[in-house]
Amino acid sequence: MNRIRVLLADDHDLFRCGIKLMLSSEADIEVVGEAESGQEAISLAERLCPDVVLMDITMPDMDGSEATRQIRRRFPAVRVLIVTMHESEAHFFRVLEAGASGYILKDSSPQELLAALRAVHDGGVYLCSSVAEMLVASHQPERNEETLAARGSLTEREREVLQLVAEGYTSQEVAAKLCISVKTVEHHRAHIMEKLHLHNRAALVKYAVREGLVRVDK
Repeated sequence: MNRIRVLLADDHDLFRCGIKLMLSSEADIEVVGEAESGQEAISLAERLCPDVVLMDITMPDMDGSEATRQIRRRFPAVRVLIVTMHESEAHFFRVLEAGASGYILKDSSPQELLAALRAVHDGGVYLCSSVAEMLVASHQPERNEETLAARGSLTEREREVLQLVAEGYTSQEVAAKLCISVKTVEHHRAHIMEKLHLHNRAALVKYAVREGLVRVDK
């Protein structure tokens, strides 16, 4: 059985120790490294090739948002799950735009953390319940004719691209999954953003979540 290779990135030794102890008891998970800063997380991601990075936001040297951005850009196969104490929309959308595939709070249960880790590893998007509820409550779609027309104007291929991009896949990965060129993926993505009047991945994910186009485990 291939185990999920996990890198822990948090500047609190006690927290890392507790998470490592918990994860080490799971037969399908292996903790391959620990980082105390964002910069160290990037270096270890390059050297250890983890499947998933459990990333804190507030760390010295480089915060988790920028570390996530650089890891996703340099090592697109690596998924990032944010594990943080910050329950705020601003922090959530910042790391989402950076390329994170999940967001969970540090006071979550061990069972929820394991579920989040496995969901992100499997290509899903995981939002802890409080963040998911906040997202839905604060961004209810306007069901006017213009909104419905924009949603209905998406082609089947554009909906496929939208779902994969929202789940955190890079243009190269989307191209490989759909057997099309990267240029074609970028073309579809530009059309999606134009049709839906969206400007970045965070807005795209919000749309995909509220329209039920992307799997959100919570």
